Amino acid sequence: MDNLGVIQVIDSLDTGGAEVLAVNIANALSSEGINSHLCTTRKEGVLKDNLNKSIGFLFLEKKSSVDFSAIFRFKKYLKKNNIGIIHAHTTSYFFAFCIKIIYPKVKIIWHNHTGNYVNLKGFKFFVIKFISTFFDGIINVNEELNLWAINQLKHKKSIKLDNFPQFINKSKTTKLKGKDNKRIVILASLREVKNHLNLLEAFNSVYIKYPDWTLHFIGKDFNDNYSKKLKQFISVNKLDESVYFYDLCLDIEHVLNQATIGALSSNSEGLPVTLLEYGLAKLPVVVTNVGECSKVIENGKSGIVVEKENSIALAKALEEYVLSADKRSSFGNMHFKNVQNKYSQESFIIQLKNIYTL
Repeated sequence: MDNLGVIQVIDSLDTGGAEVLAVNIANALSSEGINSHLCTTRKEGVLKDNLNKSIGFLFLEKKSSVDFSAIFRFKKYLKKNNIGIIHAHTTSYFFAFCIKIIYPKVKIIWHNHTGNYVNLKGFKFFVIKFISTFFDGIINVNEELNLWAINQLKHKKSIKLDNFPQFINKSKTTKLKGKDNKRIVILASLREVKNHLNLLEAFNSVYIKYPDWTLHFIGKDFNDNYSKKLKQFISVNKLDESVYFYDLCLDIEHVLNQATIGALSSNSEGLPVTLLEYGLAKLPVVVTNVGECSKVIENGKSGIVVEKENSIALAKALEEYVLSADKRSSFGNMHFKNVQNKYSQESFIIQLKNIYTL
């Protein structure tokens, strides 16, 4: 690739799967000697601290969907730093498209992390289908999204590329409450699609039988109606001393090392980095059957997969782990081995460099 630059573009560096992966990619490319950069369009975010010092960083503070000042500042940055590839994550594809209009020589690779895009219809679908004609490639985090890009967007350079996990921040500041070896953790911002309420309902059933177990929510709390709904459930069911909120945490490795079980109760996913991070921490997991989750987890061997929005099945899976330390150990170790073998940084970067040079 010579020294042609690559820039990751994303709305912000608040904690989330796409944001974590954008940072991981930028760092991994830099370690390969590639001229690597990252741009946030709307806000900076706490994950900025996880960027290697060698990474070029640009914050545009974009005020609207079409912010001409931001667009021309971005073009100037591309030219100054010899950047020829824009790697646009999630909704940043529109900003990349705007750049392409005034700077056609740049290549756009769109990284689609959003499982719900397969359900797009009407005007929103028409817009993204039109814009996709300007993409030089599409990366999809699961096979369903890849088939959608090929069959619905009719894009000829669409591939599936699995995410990879990496713990960067080595700090140890977050102390989880509750008893050792009796902590269930969910690493997910408080968004409705993550369906924390389903997990709360399941945990409530488990708590009645095993009151010394605790549940820990790690992820941004937006203090919105969804957040209030979760806290109301906790209050009504008298779970205040058993369910804990920590908001944003950067020391994810340290947090997961204190956990006993990893849970993910989403209604929709692509390929969640959280699930891979659970693997790096050797956590036994229970996860809903959405997106690529059932391909990451071998049900009954490296974890337990349940149907989404089924709190009874989720509670049963949690109870299986609560009752068996051996199962927790064997499933966690198998999950770790699978993540190491199938979702490595080395494999990801080799494939990514091939996409860039198409």
